[in-house]
Amino acid sequence: MLVSRLGLTPLKGARHVALPSVELGTDGPVGDRVFCLVDPEGRDGGPRVLRTVENPRLPALRASYDGTALSVLLPDGTVVEGAPHDTGTELKSDYWGRDALLVEQDGPFAEAIGAWLGRRVVLARAAAGDVVYGGPVTVVTTGDLHRLGLEGQDARFRATVTLDTDRRADSFAPGSRLQLGAAVLEVRGAVPRCAVVDLDPTSGERDARVLTSLPVVAGEPTFGLDARVSSPGQVHVGDRAVVG
Repeated sequence: MLVSRLGLTPLKGARHVALPSVELGTDGPVGDRVFCLVDPEGRDGGPRVLRTVENPRLPALRASYDGTALSVLLPDGTVVEGAPHDTGTELKSDYWGRDALLVEQDGPFAEAIGAWLGRRVVLARAAAGDVVYGGPVTVVTTGDLHRLGLEGQDARFRATVTLDTDRRADSFAPGSRLQLGAAVLEVRGAVPRCAVVDLDPTSGERDARVLTSLPVVAGEPTFGLDARVSSPGQVHVGDRAVVG
């Protein structure tokens, strides 16, 4: 059983990008969803993190972040880049029933992305895991993708890790440990899914009916494993995955 894909995105909702290696910290993949776009006056009049399911154009954005400079490629080829800095303005947003504490960022991003979206947004920095639905790490298997007829479509599920194995994700019991390279994960359970899986992962266009084909657990469509990092470390594509 090998790691066949690793991925993340530094900007929540933007395209999930495949990487040759990922550092898994105690709060999840380092550099994953560091930033998010926020509607400063959401449905209830307060700040609200933009959700991909409600803003399906977001995956058409491609973002990269080296720890200092953020670069966002818009679909028209425009590149917006710079080093975001805290403005000092704190934003408190409800994110799927829990508070996300955000800090507004300066730079050209909000204006450029807002113009493309056709709405006012601000760019904010999020604490690790604050704008992640469920566990900090998600895992899918090539076997489960094959059974859905979605071979090679790992990015549709925006998983941190894809394992090359015919094994079903639901065969990994909650509490079991999974060593990937230098890191160890603890399985929490199945990953609840929403209609984002019906979107093309590069354009955001609705191109499939995947959600209704997923197994239902406790009344929710699910796919893949939800996990936390019990031992941080570096993981590379090609690393062995060992169940402990």
